[in-house]
Amino acid sequence: MPPQPDLVARYSGFRPEVQGLRAVAVMMVVVYHVFVGRVSGGVDIFLFISAFFMTLSFVRKIADERPIAIGRYWLHTFKRLLPMAVLTILATSALLWCCYPRRALWDYRPQALSSAFYVQNWYLAANNVDYYAHRSELASPFQHFWSLSIQGQVFLIWPLVFLLAWWLRRRLRVSCVPVLAVAFGAIFVASLTYSIITTATRQEFAYFDTGARLWEFALGSLVALAIPHLRPGRAGRVLLGWAGFVGMISCGIVIDVATAFPGWIALWPLLSAAAIMIAGQSGSPLGVDRFLGWRPVVRLGDSAYSLYLVHWPLLITFLVVSDQQVAGPWAGGLLVVVSVVLAVVLNRLIEEPLRRWAWPEASKPRMGVVVVTCLLLVALPIGAWLRFDQYKADQVVAQNSDDAHRNNPGALSLLPGFVYEGEPDAPVLPLVETLDSQWVQLPGRCSGRFAPTDKRLGEFCRQAEKVVNPTKTVVLVGNSHAEQLVGAIAPVAAEQNWQLVSLIQSGCSFGLTGQPDECFEIDEAFVKYLERLHPDVVITISTWAAPADDQQERVVRGHSEAIDRLVSAGINVVGVRDNPRWTYDPVDCLESTDWDVDACTPSVDELLAEVNPAEQWQGRDGYTILDFTDLICPDGWCSPVIGNVLVWIDTDHLTADYVETMGLAGRERIVEAVGQ
Repeated sequence: MPPQPDLVARYSGFRPEVQGLRAVAVMMVVVYHVFVGRVSGGVDIFLFISAFFMTLSFVRKIADERPIAIGRYWLHTFKRLLPMAVLTILATSALLWCCYPRRALWDYRPQALSSAFYVQNWYLAANNVDYYAHRSELASPFQHFWSLSIQGQVFLIWPLVFLLAWWLRRRLRVSCVPVLAVAFGAIFVASLTYSIITTATRQEFAYFDTGARLWEFALGSLVALAIPHLRPGRAGRVLLGWAGFVGMISCGIVIDVATAFPGWIALWPLLSAAAIMIAGQSGSPLGVDRFLGWRPVVRLGDSAYSLYLVHWPLLITFLVVSDQQVAGPWAGGLLVVVSVVLAVVLNRLIEEPLRRWAWPEASKPRMGVVVVTCLLLVALPIGAWLRFDQYKADQVVAQNSDDAHRNNPGALSLLPGFVYEGEPDAPVLPLVETLDSQWVQLPGRCSGRFAPTDKRLGEFCRQAEKVVNPTKTVVLVGNSHAEQLVGAIAPVAAEQNWQLVSLIQSGCSFGLTGQPDECFEIDEAFVKYLERLHPDVVITISTWAAPADDQQERVVRGHSEAIDRLVSAGINVVGVRDNPRWTYDPVDCLESTDWDVDACTPSVDELLAEVNPAEQWQGRDGYTILDFTDLICPDGWCSPVIGNVLVWIDTDHLTADYVETMGLAGRERIVEAVGQ
């Protein structure tokens, strides 16, 4: 099929109003981040615009009978994007090293690698649905790379669609436009449907899921294909442009984008942006395009990529250094100005010269050299840094593990007559760097007679090694607070010849009423499993310790009903009082105060009720209360370090190291409770 110059012409031409739209979108992102602490929808517009321009470019190429040259396109794209991204990643890593606490350094540094290799969105998606992942009060300085990662993935996928259209045009001698319209229409429908369903069921995962975002790119491509056929009148262009502008600006004000996107509601900012694009150049002094096409706005649009890259790490680092949760109006204003100026300078001195750099464009191998060099500039130093620090941490742990009973007695230091005989300068264990390894669980999946018949329970049921002729079968049931007791109870169970099993549903207390549906269904299945297994004892968490706010510590909702079911089946129940839940992260507090333990030690009265709420069941047949509060908050104070052992992983979970010493110190009460 011969070239189609008329089609090329229809999809050609510089659109200053779209470049100005890019500037407005990035300023929305910056202003909302700095002053509002919310998401604006501007990022979605960025994704939309990138697909719009990519589609125009490929349509011109196909219509002009030029080779698609996918390999060259990929290399050219990442040759253009990676230098600024790598510079930002390395500069942010330097800020991590000099300005951030140790735990943040260990939490965020791997994200430098995921950002450079365009998989940061998947890292964050997995982290958001991982109950045991640490969540700091402040976001990662690399978090904004999630959208660039999705964009980079689409830059790899979209050319394959254009390649299909190019092949069909040559094979069937048809225009590429209807082929692309069908292809992107199908992607739009499939992805939007998936996005709506996933947003409704797993919004935290969907927000970073590439599949749930593809429809935003598809919509940008569809608008690009339709633009030449949409010709509203002058008055219509003015009205359409301003309606789109107002809709775009107001989206983040009216709804909380971060908790609603990327489902159907994301159509709001995207259709608003589409309205501005369709309005185009109105030719009227009253049109929004007069503002969007204004040279300073267009120039800011040229620097939008740099501005998006630099504003977020500057903001997060400022919050870390100033020990604030939000930037005030003056500091926020200064951050915006500094970000804009820095972005313009970087665009002028680095981004534009690299874009015009002729040497790499001479051949694909040269562009490949630039891309590989950029990736190595991140992978080698960050990878070596990670390995070296991990080696040092492993050395410290190995050197102190043999003397841990002397140097790090933990809860054993609370026993009467205890005298510390360890080294005065022994390090506090576990190290902050190793806290992610402080979660504990039973070693194997349930099997044999312990295997659940309900397949839903397969992922929740675990057991210790099988015990021959156990004196008791003991089952731990509940949420992660019940699971952490494995560290205390497992050694006692081994000593007493108990068979230990666990039924753990993280984030769900064990109760038969008042629980979310997804929790109740599994809790009901837990009870049926226990009625069939008929263990000697069930150990569960009896209370929920609310943070110090308008709520008080209370019994777990539905706990009484669960007790009734189990006790009536002849199963004894041990109700363990919940550990405190802090209003701030004690580890962050230690690091921000240079490990001033006293400054990070609240009174137990601030975190727990004066009396254990479960005492209402004291003396009930088949029910025993177990309370470790005196070992977690001795003498009424909840210290983050006890016996040279770090007590807390985060705001409400205990370290495995400390729980183990707690089990040794509380052995007799555990044996007595289970024995009763």
